[in-house]
Amino acid sequence: MTVAWSIVDVPAVWVTRFDFVRTEGQIMPECPAGDRSPARAHQVRRSFVPTECAAGAHTGGGGVALGPRLARSRPERSAMTDQIDVAPSMLRWARERSGRPLNDLAARFPRLAEWESGAASPTMRQLEDYAQATYAPFGYFFLPEPPVERLPIPDFRTVANGPVRAPSPDLLDTIYACEQRQAWYRQYAEERDHRPVKLVGSQAIGVAPEIAAAAIRDVLGFSVARRADFPNWARAFDGLREHAEQAGILVMINGVVGNNTHRKLNPDEFRGFCLVDEYAPVVFVNGADTKAAQIFTLAHELAHVTLGGSAVSEPDLGRLDEGNDVERWCNEVAAELLVPAGSLRAEYESGADLTLELDRLARLYKVSTLVILRRIRDAGLMTRGDFRAAYQTELRRVLSLAARGTPGGNFYATKPMRVSRVFARALLTDTAEGRTTHRDALRLLGIKKVSTFEELGHRLGIA
Repeated sequence: MTVAWSIVDVPAVWVTRFDFVRTEGQIMPECPAGDRSPARAHQVRRSFVPTECAAGAHTGGGGVALGPRLARSRPERSAMTDQIDVAPSMLRWARERSGRPLNDLAARFPRLAEWESGAASPTMRQLEDYAQATYAPFGYFFLPEPPVERLPIPDFRTVANGPVRAPSPDLLDTIYACEQRQAWYRQYAEERDHRPVKLVGSQAIGVAPEIAAAAIRDVLGFSVARRADFPNWARAFDGLREHAEQAGILVMINGVVGNNTHRKLNPDEFRGFCLVDEYAPVVFVNGADTKAAQIFTLAHELAHVTLGGSAVSEPDLGRLDEGNDVERWCNEVAAELLVPAGSLRAEYESGADLTLELDRLARLYKVSTLVILRRIRDAGLMTRGDFRAAYQTELRRVLSLAARGTPGGNFYATKPMRVSRVFARALLTDTAEGRTTHRDALRLLGIKKVSTFEELGHRLGIA
């Protein structure tokens, strides 16, 4: 059943997540269980993007949409106090889900142990603060038992060829934010009669990695010769991002959840993901990872885009045995895209000092030395055992160099990279033309002040 609510009937704080479309001044949630298709996701209208909501419905295991039920409900309060009846299991679930140490939360919420045992209950204000501290949607606390949270897109990550743990709120919130931006941009692209992005679904798993990589390289215009114009591999990474965006792919690189520097993304959980859509494909790269790994992750996710399927990935240059056929293919295509095997065989000097040779080839191909080392192994120029030993040595050297640190970035320079420069310019332009409200634009960009929004527009050349 579809239920319509006016905007005042459903405060965002009471709602978990579900789709919204505006109809005659009302907000209508639609909750088809498990429907996460790009065609479904783009129905989130640009006229309203709730603070607590992201594209798609959350279902509680059995396929029952939670949104309308939670929106209708009100928490039960004790007749004598302002305490809220919450299932203790939900409070424990929120704490464990957040990954925050018990001592940290107990210091902020002294009666947490009593809440979790059922001996006491939090007040409304305390529950709101607890939800914020544990990164949990407020509405979840009125469920009778913890929900089963699943990633909204296919998961290709493995740990020692086994399944990974439940997704963290940091990963989930990052995916939901990217889905909102993708939904907005798809409508924007359709309204302006953009053509479908050429790379999306252009390859198949049976295509030889050399052929697929060459096709991607041609579309992006990112040949080895073109990279000679870049002074170093870090700038070449920016070049690959720019070429991908010119080809119609929204590339987002961020190391934290939104702008929250207290919620750093964990590269051990994921290195990147892609959200495939024919008009608004998104590639997200975990910016908390090493710069050496980010360029390979970007190439890997581009390979996923050519297969036409969304995915969360954890590409690892040091992992030779990849059990999943899709991940293995994407790794091979990414490596070939960055360093063509035929060219490497012709350039490699086997008698040279390995460290010096890695540095020389990294300057030639404008990639990290770890990528070069992996390609030397792929080309059959190094044994498996030698590769494993050399990789650990080189990884320590790369991490040592990275530990020296770099100056903090300027907000107005990093923000377009976090949300995609193409997306930011489109949103700023659409808002200037009066098609998107400032309220929705600020929410999509994660900006609170109009003055900051205007300055970002000025920096990006949007009047």
